[in-house]
Amino acid sequence: MDLYARVNILDGLSVRLPRGGLDEAIPLDNDPIGRAKNWVDQGVDYLHIVDLDAAAYRDYRNRPLIDRLVEELEIPVMVAGGIRSEGEAERLIESGVWRIVMGTAAIENQNMVWDLCREIPDKIVVSLDVRADEEIATQGWTQNSGRYLEEVLIEMSSAGAVAFLVAEAGSDALNDAPNFDILAEALSAVDDPVIASGGVRHLDDLRDLVNLESNGRHLGGVIVGREVTAGRFTVDEAKVVMAGGGPMKAPGGVVATTVRVGVSALDRALAFYQEILGFEPVRTPSVGVPAATVESSRGQRIELVESTDAGQPAQLSLTVDDLDRWQAHLGNLDVQVDSSPGYLEIHDPDGLTIRFES
Repeated sequence: MDLYARVNILDGLSVRLPRGGLDEAIPLDNDPIGRAKNWVDQGVDYLHIVDLDAAAYRDYRNRPLIDRLVEELEIPVMVAGGIRSEGEAERLIESGVWRIVMGTAAIENQNMVWDLCREIPDKIVVSLDVRADEEIATQGWTQNSGRYLEEVLIEMSSAGAVAFLVAEAGSDALNDAPNFDILAEALSAVDDPVIASGGVRHLDDLRDLVNLESNGRHLGGVIVGREVTAGRFTVDEAKVVMAGGGPMKAPGGVVATTVRVGVSALDRALAFYQEILGFEPVRTPSVGVPAATVESSRGQRIELVESTDAGQPAQLSLTVDDLDRWQAHLGNLDVQVDSSPGYLEIHDPDGLTIRFES
């Protein structure tokens, strides 16, 4: 999977749209180029620039800014918003834009999309905002098209679209999970790359997108924005997850119970329980106090004590929802796993047996 970063531009400003409506736009900064460069510095693969003035008002005041942005950046940029004519599409490509994204126009003027795919092949991406019943929404989610996901995907794939951006209409990246059913339907309908464009709430959502499979196919990418700027995760963390690794939040355990574990080196133990098992620190060691407490997402706490006599348990057991998922995660991190029907076992750096049970 590739990682795309979104930059929305409205009246020359970088903005955030909580649920897509321009009346809810929240200004972020007055330097969209600087914001885009920051995404590049963080390590995203591609940039997705959305010209909201052109999309909503047919006002192209942002185009010179976008031209300069494309010229100054060192990674491929795709541009969406207000591309309603062959001339505008060709002008953007000539200015250095990697790919152009067409949404409403792809529904309302399919002949133009066919012509563009023929004249500038491998450059046209189709963006589809899909309602829960799989009807395609247009005009910034305000209109129903009467067209449905599978038929539009097949038609636009036949036209020569190079990829599809797919998201649930009206979703909020910070609060709503991706619509995995819609994405799976898109994967099963066409062979072209499908990119999840609705955002993700956290790394667990991202991991589920990585693992999403339909007819042997996986997503080609995901677009993020507010999730990163709001501090839900970093680009580096996202890239690790997308490569098949990274911490997984422990999905089970004994709530409100603390287990004391003796460790020989506190820093090494903390790294293991956070990076391998996905626990979060709730009390970090103070100067002169060789102990720390970590907690799973469901409340199980482990007190790590730098001591050889800390009331060591014979075995630490974690209840998990998906053993296969954990086995794949641990394997990606090159952790030695002993597997038996119904459970997995690994060892922490001090030799304590940790059992995962479903």
